[in-house]
Amino acid sequence: MKIVIANQKGGVGKTTTAVNLAAALALLGDRVLLVDADAQANASIGVGLINRQPNLYDVLIGASTLEDATYETEVKGLLCLPSSPDLIGVDAEIKGTAGWEYRLREILRNVRYDWVIIDTPPSLGTLTILALTAADKVIIPVQAEYYALEGLGQLLETLKYVVNLLNPRLDLLGVLVAMYDRRIRLSREVYEELRRYFGDKLFRSVIPRNIKLAEAPSFGKPGVIYDPSSKGARAYMELAKEIRHAKVRPLG
Repeated sequence: MKIVIANQKGGVGKTTTAVNLAAALALLGDRVLLVDADAQANASIGVGLINRQPNLYDVLIGASTLEDATYETEVKGLLCLPSSPDLIGVDAEIKGTAGWEYRLREILRNVRYDWVIIDTPPSLGTLTILALTAADKVIIPVQAEYYALEGLGQLLETLKYVVNLLNPRLDLLGVLVAMYDRRIRLSREVYEELRRYFGDKLFRSVIPRNIKLAEAPSFGKPGVIYDPSSKGARAYMELAKEIRHAKVRPLG
């Protein structure tokens, strides 16, 4: 299954979710490919891969194969197709060419992984469209804060556009509340509002604010292996288990 982590609103825990969900699934024994489709390359850094050549940009423009641009990580079973700032140039290189929207889908068509987790930039531009067209499911991370629903309408409209014109199999796997602080009344109120709005599409797993998750990227490690006993790591392990179960039940 190919899952894209998407939200055009920045700072919602999108890359943290991509890295830690991918690592958690690998720790549970699955074979996972993490695809970093953000030119900031934070997901790549989060698994210890910095300035690797070739990378996703080279694969998208046809200068490298997927196999040559895929690297092992410290987590057994987790491989990564990293990014680099060069990815900013992908618009000029491929957008406007015939079938450009399907470029990433074709690259990932025959991969042999249990899961492909795709991180995306905080925008609804070319890279996000490529990722959504390649994916089976979408996870939307949101913060439990006043502006949690801001921009979600635009994102949901983009999902409808992709489903109608590019990828009819795309479905919302779930909305994930991240950076949650149950001590704050506003956080609890926003969570309840999200639950009323999304119903069973809101994950039961909730990711708390956690300093260990924030520290982990500076060591080039996912939080789930940097400090497995931390609340954040345990929450991502629970999310991985919830998603593995969801893979085999009807999602509607």
